[in-house]
Amino acid sequence: MSSKKPVIFLSVFFCTITFLSYGQQSAAPTNAYTSVKNIEARVDSVLKLMTLEEKVGQMNQYNGFWDATGPAPKEGNAQLKYQHLTKGLVGAILNVRGVTEVRKLQEIAVKQTRLGIPLLFGSDVIHGYKTLFPIPLGESASWDLEAIERSARVAAIEASAVGINWTFAPMVDITRDARWGRVMEGAGEDPYLGSIIGATRIKGFQGTDLAASNTIIASVKHLAAYGFAEAGRDYNTADVGTSTLYNIILPPFKAAVDANVRTVMNSFNVLNGIPSTANKFLQRDILKGKWKFDGFVVSDWSSGAEMIDHGFAKDLSQVTELSVNAGSDMDMESYAYVKYLQGLVESGKVDIALVDDAVKRILRVKFELGLFDDPYKYCDLKKEKELIYHPDHLAAALDVAKKSIVLLKNDKQLLPLKKTQKNIAIIGALANDKNSPLGGWRIGSDDSSAVSFLEGFKKYTNNFKYSKGADVITAPIAFAVEASVNETDKSGFKAAIELAKKSSVVIMVLGEQGFQTGEGRSRTKLDLPGVQQQLLEEVYKVNKNIILVLMNGRPLAIPWAAEHIPAIVEAWQLGTETGNAIAQVLFGDYNPGGKLTMSFPRSVGQVPIYYNHYNTGRPGPKKEVFWSHYGDESNQPLYPFGFGLSYTSFDYSGLHIDAADQSKIKVSITVKNTGKVSGEEVVQLYIHDKVASVVRPVKELKGFKKIKLEPGESRQVAFVLTDAELGFFNNEGQFIVEPGDFDILVGTNSQQGVSGSFTRR
Repeated sequence: MSSKKPVIFLSVFFCTITFLSYGQQSAAPTNAYTSVKNIEARVDSVLKLMTLEEKVGQMNQYNGFWDATGPAPKEGNAQLKYQHLTKGLVGAILNVRGVTEVRKLQEIAVKQTRLGIPLLFGSDVIHGYKTLFPIPLGESASWDLEAIERSARVAAIEASAVGINWTFAPMVDITRDARWGRVMEGAGEDPYLGSIIGATRIKGFQGTDLAASNTIIASVKHLAAYGFAEAGRDYNTADVGTSTLYNIILPPFKAAVDANVRTVMNSFNVLNGIPSTANKFLQRDILKGKWKFDGFVVSDWSSGAEMIDHGFAKDLSQVTELSVNAGSDMDMESYAYVKYLQGLVESGKVDIALVDDAVKRILRVKFELGLFDDPYKYCDLKKEKELIYHPDHLAAALDVAKKSIVLLKNDKQLLPLKKTQKNIAIIGALANDKNSPLGGWRIGSDDSSAVSFLEGFKKYTNNFKYSKGADVITAPIAFAVEASVNETDKSGFKAAIELAKKSSVVIMVLGEQGFQTGEGRSRTKLDLPGVQQQLLEEVYKVNKNIILVLMNGRPLAIPWAAEHIPAIVEAWQLGTETGNAIAQVLFGDYNPGGKLTMSFPRSVGQVPIYYNHYNTGRPGPKKEVFWSHYGDESNQPLYPFGFGLSYTSFDYSGLHIDAADQSKIKVSITVKNTGKVSGEEVVQLYIHDKVASVVRPVKELKGFKKIKLEPGESRQVAFVLTDAELGFFNNEGQFIVEPGDFDILVGTNSQQGVSGSFTRR
């Protein structure tokens, strides 16, 4: 027997006793998530037992590398990772799922390493796991916080059933440029709405007790300015001013910290010449310093190593030094910390106190999850076997899917369709696609498991005929494969046109294939991809009664359709229940109430385009050319932020502003359903600070309420504006509230409503 064995045994024994003794103290029905003193004591007890090498191991995250049910790997990176795992040099693993796989790896960490510290298992659970919900941009169009929280809760329940205890969501990057493919992953262009939705999704994922076996930790991403990538090109540089950083980009991250998010992911991009992974200002000064964030920071995939390509670090050793000193606690797939951090500490280039702080943060989250008390709490085979498309989960997915649909146009009142409607033509490859509606993030769902448009439609009527018209793409597509768009094949046009000629109404289902948006999927064009626009125009020549159903993951520039097509429905990529949700809206069983959370441009040349812009020194219009405008296009979006129609109509009147109590400005308005059917309306409140020490946007959303009104019903909707809504951050990052005059708009979108004003003294 090696002389080291008794020492190892005693260490493990002492560590186990320490864990058990604290576990007994917390055995009472207390919430481990909030029992701070108890958790901190337990964290310290583990930290004292750890060698420097073991501490470094906790800061190392690897991608899944091996079928754990097979023999141990014998070569390459897989062998290296396996060896590290058995030595306690891995703190977390991503992209491993399934109870059997997770348990095997967890058993290695718990049983074979000296201290038996359990692993975290992370994955990109972005808009559902098995049951898929609308892409987050679509879901945000619901403006329904209860439905959004339920969506994240279902995702957590399903993901936790297969061993996942950590999701890399929500993305709270504010996005103004639809060319960027990852707009689909966020909540749009507004920081107020984005902050609320981000915090809501965190609540859904994390629940009220992280020690429960069906909650998972959230990771808010990407710190910071990733959504401001130049030219909308993914991974590109972001170059923003301090006012934009403090007032637009950072507020959703602060809201996430206030919502007790347990991890934060830094971003790929350079900001002010500093890659985010090595940005001390973002990670130490603001996040951990000013905001007092006590969870941990994880890098994005190999974002540390990418600093070499940025020209910020010469090698992985310098990557490690810069990243740890800046506050990046866990290294995802750069192989940097595990190779070089111990030597950097021993040479004095990295203070051991920074390592201890990072490890304590990681251990804290593991204790909060209850992994030290039961490392296999996420390894319940019974739960995994019961993971089906549960009726309750499908109902939740259908609910938020139909609430996410936005009615953009309905000029001829073609909608809602009568269930007795005859001779309906349905045209478009996406109408018969069960895979594309799932979107680009579907790690746990079955391929082609969505209810297609045709399947949902058939539940209402068989009085239709279908013609594909044209393919959107020409080759199979997957997560890491560039889309091959159909730019030439029009062989299906003739059949589609002939069908349209004989039909009373034509439903055209057009847009983007599900993998045309998402990470790495930027576009320079925002029109209908490939030959779809030509197909739309050819069909229009023979039948002008067209309902255009858009399935897409970003705002599209569709000026021709907006001018010519009488009815347009924005249906996004709605997930598992896509066809059922769209059919309920088209036939009027559900009255659409969704509102856009990103502006739709008239032309790609307008982007980035967003409602909360600054005024210029030369606003217009003017008769001469010397004002801020385009010579060939309007300044206005095609469809503005907050826009969305209904099968009914709403009247706004009686705006009242009570500024007697300056700490609580009260605003109320009466909203009446003036149509013939019940409907939901998102009442939106915008302010404009007319004169300030830092120029303020022309409008800022500062309140919203979603209400449902029966025909003829009126309701008074009230808001309260406090300093939190009226203030802003100056260029030093200080939140200030200034006296002055404010304009108010309360209405149905960012451009239409009833105006008023008040003075803050």
